[in-house]
Amino acid sequence: MSGYFSFQLKCNQVHCSKFCAPGGFPFMTVLQACAREGLSCQLSTFGFQKFLYFICAFQNISCGIHYLASVFLTVAPYHTCRPPGNVSQVLFGNISIWRLEDIWILFFTGHKDQILVQLQNGEVWELTSCHRFRRDDKSALNSDYHGQKSSFPCLDGYIYDKSKWDSTVVTQWDLVCNREWYARMVQPVFMVGVLLGAMIFGHFSDRIGRRFVLWITSTGIFFFGIAVAFSSDFYSFMVTRFLLAMSGSGYLVVVFVYVMEFIGMKSRTWACIQMHSFFAIGTMVVALTAYFVRTWWIYQIILSTVTVPFVLCCWILPETPFWLLSQGRHEEAQRVVDLMAKWNRVSSCKLSELLPLDLNGPVGNEPSEVKKHNLIDLFSDWNVGTRTLIVWLIWFTGCLGFYFFSLNSVNLGGNEYLNLFLMGAVEIPAYIFISWGMDRIGRRNILVFSLISGALFCGVITVIPKDYFVYTVVVTMAGKFAIGASFGLIYLYTAELYPTMVRSLAVGSGSMASRLGSIVAPFWVYLSNGWTFLPQLVVGILAFVSGTLSLMLPETRGRPLATTWEEAAKQEREKESSGKLFPIASNAALEKVEVIDSGASGLGE
Repeated sequence: MSGYFSFQLKCNQVHCSKFCAPGGFPFMTVLQACAREGLSCQLSTFGFQKFLYFICAFQNISCGIHYLASVFLTVAPYHTCRPPGNVSQVLFGNISIWRLEDIWILFFTGHKDQILVQLQNGEVWELTSCHRFRRDDKSALNSDYHGQKSSFPCLDGYIYDKSKWDSTVVTQWDLVCNREWYARMVQPVFMVGVLLGAMIFGHFSDRIGRRFVLWITSTGIFFFGIAVAFSSDFYSFMVTRFLLAMSGSGYLVVVFVYVMEFIGMKSRTWACIQMHSFFAIGTMVVALTAYFVRTWWIYQIILSTVTVPFVLCCWILPETPFWLLSQGRHEEAQRVVDLMAKWNRVSSCKLSELLPLDLNGPVGNEPSEVKKHNLIDLFSDWNVGTRTLIVWLIWFTGCLGFYFFSLNSVNLGGNEYLNLFLMGAVEIPAYIFISWGMDRIGRRNILVFSLISGALFCGVITVIPKDYFVYTVVVTMAGKFAIGASFGLIYLYTAELYPTMVRSLAVGSGSMASRLGSIVAPFWVYLSNGWTFLPQLVVGILAFVSGTLSLMLPETRGRPLATTWEEAAKQEREKESSGKLFPIASNAALEKVEVIDSGASGLGE
């Protein structure tokens, strides 16, 4: 899912004073108030902002592509040891053929994994997927042999089934047998890069600007994506994929902050949720590309070209007025506002008339003392600590389930390309569902419903017979819908659960927990080696526990965002005594939120 974000209340808090006008009102709020007074200098969802939003959201497709490209990059086809010489005859089961490459169709008939070959020098070898044995006694080419055998490693390489894929990363560097764990590390190492990239580029965006980081990361996504395809060995492949992960994650973190600082408050909830839909489209593109292209390096190049339109257009993106004002670059901020007004065909207004700009420094006066908050503040008392642990569990479960369902889709049976396509397609209605439901049904109710539903669907999967793969795919889609909905909602819900003083810290720590889930997810798929449905069972148990514990969390729909823990506790007591929600309009809470501090916000999709 794409991007993490953080929120802050009206600027009476010291953390966002640099974005404030006198009296504690955010820059965006002042401009919208200006518009209501007759000046057409509003930063709402006019044409200019829509243009920026969809340009940036389109690049999310590329991020979704690279996050799940390994599903087909690391396909391990049927294979057998290569014999140490030219083959004159092959025996597989009771069928004799002349070419070793022609035996793969027989693997689908249920024969045991053993191939007999006779070399031109008369030697008979027994080949398996990871071992080969030479019959010490000369014998006819048949399976009835009880003499001595000598075991040899597969030093001559392997022969692979090319009926589905001409080549993959596995076949390129023989990542099978005792090297199989190399292939299993491809996705976890990528996710570690996601974690590191989000922390680095999130910090840089606050120091050198959102636009410049978007340029760097987008260029990195393109060049490292192409470099992956031309890797000369497995280690260079892993390094370039790691750098690609850092670039993609950095883009996701910063682009979320970037678009939120341009989008008007009325549309911010919708825009925040639907950014994930473009990431889902990337998953669908992976499936379509893999269906038509069966050579891994060509597949990788084609996927990397999706980012070209953004790389060509990103130079026209302006810096956000928020960041420019925070750096004291008032004239540049005014030019951006004038450009927006010209594009939207409205009259502009002067920032100097709205904000008492200090021409020698950033907007607002920095307080002399700012209290630093750390992770311990999320465990300030028993109730707060319990809330934090529940939120972390939800983040972990949501991300684990999200990536597990996608990565495991190729193992469900049937057409693996269609399976992955459907796993991406089902996310889009999930995000529409939470966009519609969270202001009508409530954040907590949607979250509980999604997690419990996901657990039930995981349970249903375990009782479906293996041969009924169509039913398995359908129920898995339902599970991905439920888990995807919970994962998309937890971003916003976490921000609303915590007061301003620790809100960024709460979202960032939750994001860290989710990264652990994404790193573990590839290994989770391999639990099926013990029992086919063990991964689904464990994900279902985690989802059920998370959903049940979510009932302990307060509902935040229609509630003003708290600035301190005392204010949050007071709101909860008032809600319990009245039995009604606070009488404010839908999304009013979120509409008071400003996007800040991308470095502390979170850690990528």
